[in-house]
Amino acid sequence: MQRKRYAPGRTGSTARTAVVLALGLGLGAGLTACSAGTPADDIAVDAKAGQAAAPVAPPGRYRTLFEPCGAVPQATLKDLLPGAAALPDAERDKAYRGVTAVTYDTDRRVGCAWKADTPDTSHRLSLDIERVVSYDAAVSDDDRAQEVYVRKQLAAGIPVPTAPPTTTGVPTTPATGSPSATGAPAADATALAGKAPSTGATPTGTPTGAPTGSPGGTSTGAPTGSATPGAGSTATGLEPRVLEGLGDVAYLDDVLSTVGANSHQRAVSVVFRTSNVIVTVWYREQTTGSVEAPDSAELQEKARNLARQLAERLEE
Repeated sequence: MQRKRYAPGRTGSTARTAVVLALGLGLGAGLTACSAGTPADDIAVDAKAGQAAAPVAPPGRYRTLFEPCGAVPQATLKDLLPGAAALPDAERDKAYRGVTAVTYDTDRRVGCAWKADTPDTSHRLSLDIERVVSYDAAVSDDDRAQEVYVRKQLAAGIPVPTAPPTTTGVPTTPATGSPSATGAPAADATALAGKAPSTGATPTGTPTGAPTGSPGGTSTGAPTGSATPGAGSTATGLEPRVLEGLGDVAYLDDVLSTVGANSHQRAVSVVFRTSNVIVTVWYREQTTGSVEAPDSAELQEKARNLARQLAERLEE
C-alpha cells in the first residue's frame, strides 16, 4: 500500500492561520473595549478642566507709605506747636523735625511725634499711618482695612452708620451717627464695608509699635483724672462724630480730661481711611494753673486741617 507523503508545511500553516485569527479577534475586542471607555475618560478630563478658579480679591491701592515726619509743612507745625516759636534755634528746629516712630516694616506702618511746651500750655502731635494687607485671597485689602477702621470707630464710642431700610411707602429717617443715635451693635460693624465680617485671622506681620503718645500706643504722663468725651461741645455740634468729605470714611473724637487739681487736657483724634491706608492724627493741648480749658473748636479745626493735607498727599 502506498503511503501518503508527509507535508509538514500544510499542517503548520493551518495552525498559524488559526492563531492569527484568534489574535485578531482578541485585538479587535480589546480595541472595542478601549473605544467604549474613551468617552467616559474624556468627560472626566473635561469636567476637571472646566472648573473655574476661585476669584482673587483685588489688592489695595497703596504698596508703600510716605515718610511721616516730612509730610507736615513747617507752617502747619508752627500753628500746631505755638510754644516752639520761643525756643532757641537749635531746639526749635529739633521740635519741628519730630521723632520718627519705631516700626519694623516702614512699608506697613509709619509714625511721627512732635511736642512743644510753654510755662502754661503744652502741645503734643502724632501721626500714625498704617497700610493694611489682607492675607485672605477672598478678602480685598480695602475690605480688611475697613474692618480695622470700624473697630477703631466703635472703640471710640462713635456709632457706625448703617444703610437705611428699604422704604415701603412710609418715610424713614436713616441713621446719621449723631450723638442722639444709639450705638450700633457689633454685628453692624462692617456695614460701611458692604459685606459681612471676615472670619479670617488678623493679618500677621502688622507692626505693633505706635507713635509715642498716639491713641494706639502707651502714652507717658497720661492724666490720672476723669475723661469726658466731647465735654462742653455737644451743644455746639463739636461732639465726636462721623466726618464727610475726608478719605473714603472718617471720624473725629474729642476727649476733655482733668489732670491733677487745676489742669485740663483736651485730645482730638481724626481718623480716616483711603483705600487700604488708615491715617490717625492725634493732637493734644494741656493747660495748667488758671488757664482755661483748651478750646474744642480750635483744636478740632487744626487737626482736621492736617488730616485734609495728608489725604491730599495720599492722592498725589
